[in-house]
This record gives sequence, C-alpha cells and structure tokens, in this order.
Amino acid sequence: MRPSLLATLERRPRPRLWLGFLVMAMCLTVETLLGVALAKVVPVESLGVLYLVGLLLVTSLWGLAMGLVMAVASTVVFDYFLIPPAWTLWLTKSEDLAILGIFISLSLLACALARAARLLSGEMEARQEADLSAELARLLLRAPDLNAALPATARRLADALTLPSASIDLGDVPAENGGLAFPLRGEGIRATLRVPGGLPRPVTRRLQDRVVPSLEVLLEAACEREQVAGALRASRDELARIAEEQAALRRLATLVAHVAPENEVFSAVAREMGQILGARHTLVVRYEPACAALNVGAWSPSPGDDVNPPLGSRWTLEEGTVTELVARTGAPGRINGYTGRGPLSTQLRARGVVSAVGCPIIVGRSLWGVVVVSTRSADPLPEDTEVRMMEFTELAAAAIANAQSNADLKASRARVVAAADEARRRIERDLHDGTQQRLVALGLELRGIEAAVPPEFADVRLQVAHTAKALEEAVVELQELSRGLHPAILAKGGLEPALMVLARRSPVAVELDVSLDERLPEPCEMTVYYVVSEALTNATKHAFASVVRVAVSVGNETVHLTIRDDGVGGADPSRGSGLIGLTDRVEAVGGTISILSPKGAGTTLLVEIPCE
Repeated sequence: MRPSLLATLERRPRPRLWLGFLVMAMCLTVETLLGVALAKVVPVESLGVLYLVGLLLVTSLWGLAMGLVMAVASTVVFDYFLIPPAWTLWLTKSEDLAILGIFISLSLLACALARAARLLSGEMEARQEADLSAELARLLLRAPDLNAALPATARRLADALTLPSASIDLGDVPAENGGLAFPLRGEGIRATLRVPGGLPRPVTRRLQDRVVPSLEVLLEAACEREQVAGALRASRDELARIAEEQAALRRLATLVAHVAPENEVFSAVAREMGQILGARHTLVVRYEPACAALNVGAWSPSPGDDVNPPLGSRWTLEEGTVTELVARTGAPGRINGYTGRGPLSTQLRARGVVSAVGCPIIVGRSLWGVVVVSTRSADPLPEDTEVRMMEFTELAAAAIANAQSNADLKASRARVVAAADEARRRIERDLHDGTQQRLVALGLELRGIEAAVPPEFADVRLQVAHTAKALEEAVVELQELSRGLHPAILAKGGLEPALMVLARRSPVAVELDVSLDERLPEPCEMTVYYVVSEALTNATKHAFASVVRVAVSVGNETVHLTIRDDGVGGADPSRGSGLIGLTDRVEAVGGTISILSPKGAGTTLLVEIPCE
C-alpha cells in the first residue's frame, strides 16, 4: 500500500529555514503579480484567495511559526499592493484585520492538518512495517531450514519495497555490479542483504534504518529456533536411544531372573548389544587357561556373514587384538585398525574388520571374559561405546554368576543325594552281611536248643520256641528296613522289577505301566524308585486312595513319570508334607516335578528327569 502525496511530503525532513524565507518571498511575488493582473477583471476582495496557496505550502513544510510570518506578510503585501488605495499601507482598517485573522486561522488549520497527516503517515508506515515484519517472521521462523527460507524472504522483501531484486546470503558477501550490501549481524549469525544500486534515497534510508534492524532480529531468532530445534531433535533421539537400551536391558534382566541357560543369555547379550550400538558384529568371549579364548555367543545382522568365528571355537590370545588388550589390562579397550602379523589379526583384516571395542565381564572379582563389538566401517565406533557396553556386561556377569551359583547348588544337592544313597547302600550292605546274618545264625541256634530240650521241660521248650519266632520276625523286619534303605533288587534287576515289588507290597492297588527298552542311569532309577515309594506311602496314609496308577516312559533323553491316585486330594507341599522331600530329590538331579491335587479329585504327580 503506497502512502499519499501529503503523507510523503510530511514524511520528508523539514527544509532549512533560509529556504523557507526564499520560498515565502517567491510565493508572495508570484501571488502579487498574479493579483495585479487579475485586479481589472476580478473584485479585489476575492484576490486574497491567491495568497492561500503560499500560506498553506509554507505552513505545511516549515511549521506554525513560519506560517504565522507568512500570514502577516501576505496581509501586508495584499493591503499594500492590491487593496485601494494601492501602494499604501493601512493595517488599521477592518478589512486588513479580517484578512489577517483569516490567514492566521488558515495557517493554524494547515499546521493541524499537516500534523495529522504526519501522524497518519507514521501510523500507516508502522502498520506496513509490522505487516512486513510479521510476514518475514513467518517465512523465517516456520521454515525447517534457514538456508531454504532466505530466498523466499528476499523475494517477499523485494515485492514489499518494489525493488527490482534482493538477496539474503549467509556470511559476508560483497556487493556486485554497483549494488548495495547491508551487513546483518546478530548473536550466532552473519548474513548480507544485497539490493541493486540507484535506489531512491527514502528507500535506501528505510532499508538501512528499519528493514536491516528488523532482519537482524528475525535472523537471530531463526538461528536460535534452529538451534533449539536441533537440540530438541538430539534430545528426542537420545531419549529414544535410552528407551531402546532400557528395553533391551529389561529383556536381558528377564532372562537372567528366569535363570535362562548360559548360551541363551550370551546369544541375547550379543544380539541386544549389537542392535543397540549399531555394530556389525558382536562376540561374547570367555577366557580360558593358557591364554586362550572361547566364543560362547555371537550375533551379526546378516546370517551368512563370516566375520564372527564359529560358536564354540577357540583361539590363542594375540597381541594387537582387542581380546588380548582387555585380558592384559582388565579394562575396556579398543582397536582402530588390525595391523598385527598374527593369524587372528590377518584373518580379521582379510574379513574387513576395521574398528573393535571390548568391555570386560567381571564375575565376582575375576575377569571371566569380554564382549566385543566390531565394524567394517572406516569410521571408528563412537567414543561412548565403552560406557554403553558396561550395563550389558554387568547383566552378563550377573547371569554368569547366577548360572554358576545354580550349577554349584545343583552339584551340591546332587552330591548330598549321592552321599545319602551311598550311606543307605552301605547301611543296607552292613545289615545284610553283618547283623542280619548274625541274627539268622542266632535263630538257628535257638531252634537247635529247642530241639534238644527234653520232653519233660515243655515250658522251657515253649519259651525257647517263642523266642526263636520273635527273632525270626525281627529278621523279617530288619530285611524290610534294609530294602527300604536301598533295595537290592533295584541294583540287580533294574527299575521295572523294583517297581513291581513296590506294587505287590503296597496296601493300595497299583496299576503299573513301565515302558523301558533298557536300563536307566543309576541316579535316575533311584530317584524314580524313591518318588514312587514315597507317593505310594502318601496315597496309603493321607489320600485314602483305592487305586494308584504309575506310568514310566522315556523320550528325548528324559524320563517321564506320572503317578495318579483317586484319593481325597488337597495335598499342599507348603505345609511340610513328604512332597517337599520329593521335590528336593527330583530337582537335585536336574529334574522338575508338578503337583496337581484339587480337593476331592485325587493327586497327580508329573515328574521329568534328564537321563543323558
């Protein structure tokens, strides 16, 4: 929107004072000459209108003071040259006073109009500047990239100021082909506004006084916005990375808490760490005696990638490799180029591995192994790789410690069970070979004494016979006790005959289903035997069952044992029943036991025992 002519005049700076007096003299001269020429055809009273033009011009350009001077001068000249009698000055006449009053009023009015025009012009310019600044702000602050927004901003500025062309360039750029260059300076921003030369002075002044400061502020704000946006993107990426790491750590922690097998944990550590760190290859290596290393876990995004050594492979620690560096220092380390001449360095170099980072796995206070991530890229792995790997290696160490503790616990329980079985076997052998044989011999002697007693001593013979019978019953009880400690038939005939003996001796009917093609390892046979024996005892004493069904089979190197009764049910191992002992015995050999015992529906035991 272009300003009006009056607004343009009012916007211009006020001319110098001597020029005002010169214009005043010229206007009075021209107006008087024109009045003299028109005096013959126009009434003299109407010729005062001629002086209004000069009065308005002088008042508008030079203000009220010069307007009052012009009003007095116009009255004097009008009275002296045009009002009869001409060439005489009588300012006391009523007509002169009226003309002077009119001129002064018009001067005041012209001054007020000029001031109003000036205020209106200033408001219009301020509105235009605000609209232009708002539009430039939208272009600069809404653009995703500052460099892409500068050409559109320059075009809009050229359209608003009716410039032939304009450009905004980052940095200090000199003017070309006689054009003008306005430097734009701000915190963190240096740019240049270039426009063609030969522009009108008001446009140049407007550019320098108003447009350039506004652009500097906007460019600084746009630069700050771009920095804030970059920081937000970086924060968002960092939060996403942290969330991914925490999710991966939670998955690993879940595996550790569920006591997953070591190989499963190692594979998960390698996979999660490789995916989080963006590595191409990840290894979990265990150190072994004689400066050797064993690959226990590996991951690569490409299944057919041959960079990682095969799982379970061993190699000798070699100087210049990350596994040797971590083993020697016990601290995280990195290799940014395999330059050694050893076989491992040569192999890794041939496979294109450039950068590798290793982080130790500390179990207790001992160096157990190392986790290695590597890449084929020429750029080394990020500097924070070691720190990010530490959390994964700590979980791997926890899993290893748990696995070792579980293994030690199982081994200890197995040793306790084996020791108890061996003690039973020794006691049963001692009873059979020692005490039982002596009691049998003693019984035979009593029978001999009974036969040698004379008939007349019938009471003595009866007493000896009663003692011999009691001794025979004690021998039978001792035999039963020794069989319970360690049944000889189990060692001689195997599991199936031993279970058949248990079934015949049980007060409760037993339906036996044994499907075995060959004998089982001794620990498995003894565990199955004692589980069935204890289950039959519980069914008799507590379940009040009428029948017990026992099924034994082998599949996938596991013994499957199922025991079902039709008793009252409601068995609860937590209340300290014999089921706790069964559970401990089964778990001691690495097996599992499940107990289903709803009230009124009998009890079912499901047992699985590995028999490798």
